[in-house]
Amino acid sequence: MDYHFEGEGELDSPALVYHEDIIEENLEKALAMAGGPDRMWPHVKTFKSAAMVRLLKERGIRRFKCATIAEAEMCAQGGADHVLVSYPLVGPNIGRFIRLGQRYGGSTFWAAGDDLEQLTLLGVKAAKAAGTAAGRAIPFLVDVNPGMNRTGVAPEALKDFCLRAGKIPGLELMGLHCYDGNLGIKDSGERERAVAEETKKILAVRDAVEAQGQRLPVLVMGGTPTFPFHARNGAAFLSPGTLFVQDHGYDAKYRDLVFSPGAAILTRVISRPRHDLFTLDLGYKAIASDQEGERGIITDLPGAQSETHSEEHWVFRLSAGPCPAIGTILHVIPTHICPTTALYPGVYVVRDRRLVNYWTVDARNRRILI
Repeated sequence: MDYHFEGEGELDSPALVYHEDIIEENLEKALAMAGGPDRMWPHVKTFKSAAMVRLLKERGIRRFKCATIAEAEMCAQGGADHVLVSYPLVGPNIGRFIRLGQRYGGSTFWAAGDDLEQLTLLGVKAAKAAGTAAGRAIPFLVDVNPGMNRTGVAPEALKDFCLRAGKIPGLELMGLHCYDGNLGIKDSGERERAVAEETKKILAVRDAVEAQGQRLPVLVMGGTPTFPFHARNGAAFLSPGTLFVQDHGYDAKYRDLVFSPGAAILTRVISRPRHDLFTLDLGYKAIASDQEGERGIITDLPGAQSETHSEEHWVFRLSAGPCPAIGTILHVIPTHICPTTALYPGVYVVRDRRLVNYWTVDARNRRILI
């Protein structure tokens, strides 16, 4: 795919560029899979931009998921109706979470948790807050551990936990949150079977809890790799994140996904230290370096092999053909777009090969106002 656009030579490099038409195509595909926007509860960690929240909201998506207080505030500033902070609230973040609701009355903020002590502390502080004392309990979801062993309650302990959590004053237990990043299975058939088995277990626990009188009407499940399968079973809200922008990592691993990479980094050749080597101004301060192996692919030169990668330099070897001239503009699709976006204060927005906008990455920092 050609990611070049008119006027690209005027931009400093490296620069992160979002291709809005590709992103909108990905969005339409996701909505078609989900049967419309009502079941969508996407994660905003990939783009961290209120402009992107507004774009999704224009297509009818009203619920958003996030990991930080800054991301939650960004969602509210983008007009989100519901914002789920799917990350444990501890320390000062408990008070910051409550202040979100006080400042942004147009959004309902949801919490998630897996520890009764911390949830009780949230409930106590919520009961003391203005408005909550009048009976406005905080909606929350119990975080489920599907096998990632990162956060969440293990399935075998889930029933008892839910029955106890449902009695915490100041909170209203509404359901379960289950991010199944552990199901990163390359084969789509095996991944689909794993999702079906996981869903069966979760639904069995929900039914057992509801049989004891504690309703759990809301299930938020999945990520981008499992999104198509959760979309088919109709049991849950769907919370993909990466698929709207997509990256090389998911595109290469999950060939069954129909989403196209919608972001590329504009970079330039700054040196040719040897006849078969060329250097880009794309060090790991400008592209995520958390992935093993290749951290991105050059769209113009897919055969180029990474040699060394340091803070400000990325050296590639090209065994066949001449290396590109110094000053040549190239475009790199990041292997992992989420942490890559967080490296930039803003992204240039291209549509129909023309530069049309600039979106600030509002939540790249840990604090906006609250």
